[in-house]
Amino acid sequence: QVQLVESGGGLVQAGGSLRLSCAASGLTFSTYKMGWFRQAPGKEREFVAAVSDNGDNAYYANSVKGRFTASRDNAKNTGYLQMNGLKPEDTAVYSCATSSYYTLTHLEKKYNYWGQGTQVTVSS
Repeated sequence: QVQLVESGGGLVQAGGSLRLSCAASGLTFSTYKMGWFRQAPGKEREFVAAVSDNGDNAYYANSVKGRFTASRDNAKNTGYLQMNGLKPEDTAVYSCATSSYYTLTHLEKKYNYWGQGTQVTVSS
């Protein structure tokens, strides 16, 4: 069956960096677009970033643009989210997801497989 497993979360001070990974199995990873979402306590899940199936294009939420970079290595069936300049408001559970939609999208309903998430905590 399809599995997406995130790793790389943790506790970091404001201004620091983390790189999240999303290891995919059970699907032809290179044919799916990949998205990253996050959910902070008491808030709805929100879109963070998406990267195209070949990694050539990416799309970001305004709140992370210029600080986060989404990428992927299809040979390793793994996607990445490099997070720099972290802020306390970036604290959340981060999840990866795959989409077969025709274009990059922020819409959750267009993503068909989801990981369990990894916690990112940014201290001030």
